[in-house]
Amino acid sequence: MIIERKAKINIDEFKFGAELLSTPADTIHETMKTMIVMQQVYSAAIREVSTKLEILDDEFQVKFAHNPIHHMESRLKQPQSIREKLLRKGLTPDMKLATEHITDIAGIRVICYYINDIYTIAEVLLKQDDITLIKRSDYIENPKSNGYRSLHLVVSVPVFLSEGTRNVPVEVQIRTIAMDFWASLEHRLKYKSDSPVKDDLQRELAECAESITDIDEKMQSIYVQLNSKLE
Repeated sequence: MIIERKAKINIDEFKFGAELLSTPADTIHETMKTMIVMQQVYSAAIREVSTKLEILDDEFQVKFAHNPIHHMESRLKQPQSIREKLLRKGLTPDMKLATEHITDIAGIRVICYYINDIYTIAEVLLKQDDITLIKRSDYIENPKSNGYRSLHLVVSVPVFLSEGTRNVPVEVQIRTIAMDFWASLEHRLKYKSDSPVKDDLQRELAECAESITDIDEKMQSIYVQLNSKLE
């Protein structure tokens, strides 16, 4: 099952609206055209990778009676987020630059049952001939300071268009249900607060992540023991 995350309109996104008053109509039209074409291409890349993952999940069910993927979520980075990321990189907020300097415009989050499933899915995905690994960040082996855990892969996938083939980057985040539970709540707590999270609360969040990791490892151990008894 794949869930597409559609961004909701937030009134804060209109804070840059005044800039449009001094922008020529032709420039606005060209920017909008670039955005629409870019979203179509990156949406296609998401479908390409999602289909590959769904096929792999089905194969594991047939061969091993186990679906490693609980569900998947996809999202396209919104224009405002792209603009802000370009500015953070010290670049002009030009949508044409985004395809050259931003690799997470298209994103897929793969939620697995067990830790071992994460590495299995990553391995078989990267074995495919038309998938090229651009970057790998293992935040399971090396968690972030706040306790965040996930395996991040930036892969390039070919998208076949009428004018030719384009290789498009897609960020694939692979994590367990438990890791996703923590990450989702941490994200909500962080962005619902108007002020930075204090150090003592950061420590508590990290401790929660450690506790959840312990549960993750115990659940995997139980699964392995149950499977060994069935063999």
